Amino acid sequence: MPTRNVVLTKHHEEVIAHLVKTGRYQNASEVLREGLRLVEQREAREEAKVAALKEVASIGFQDIEEGRFREIDDGSLDEFISGLGWQAGTLVERHLPTSYGDD
Repeated sequence: MPTRNVVLTKHHEEVIAHLVKTGRYQNASEVLREGLRLVEQREAREEAKVAALKEVASIGFQDIEEGRFREIDDGSLDEFISGLGWQAGTLVERHLPTSYGDD
């Protein structure tokens, strides 16, 4: 396994020491690997959100060009936007990877 030298702030050094001392992690490397896994997960979620937005924007522009749209009056706007949020969440879930790598 490759070795890296990293510079930590005093705060991060204390966080790692505390996590190892509590027994949750066996050593600093485990703590840092867990942190990197969390970063990978966050990055994957952000990429999935962007992919979903691109997909729905493309669909939306195509629908507008082909006349497939409807106008929403102000009284129905909140309900309509809520439904869009639910649909967007479903698209994001479809783009999320099923795993984030090995230790």
